[in-house]
Amino acid sequence: MNLFNFSVWAAIIQLLGSLAIAGYVIAAIFSLVIRCNVYQARLIVAEGVLTSLSFMVAATLLKTINLQTWRQILVFSVILSLRIFLKKLFTWEKMQILTIKSHV
Repeated sequence: MNLFNFSVWAAIIQLLGSLAIAGYVIAAIFSLVIRCNVYQARLIVAEGVLTSLSFMVAATLLKTINLQTWRQILVFSVILSLRIFLKKLFTWEKMQILTIKSHV
């Protein structure tokens, strides 16, 4: 494993993002089982997805160093756009949960 290879660091960052979302999902399950609060569990998962997507966007940006063809640039653009869209969607979802929770 060459630690000076950007692809290796991108993979490590993606792994950390995946572990982050797994940890948040486990925390949400415990919250749901212990407190029976669906809103709190949804909020925990939304936070986890936002954290994970931050890692994923960072890894995607790191991969730009290795782009060599127009097809790779197109695929990168689509993946980055999708991740940014998902991040905005989950930010909106988090605000919806907080709004509902404040009214309950």
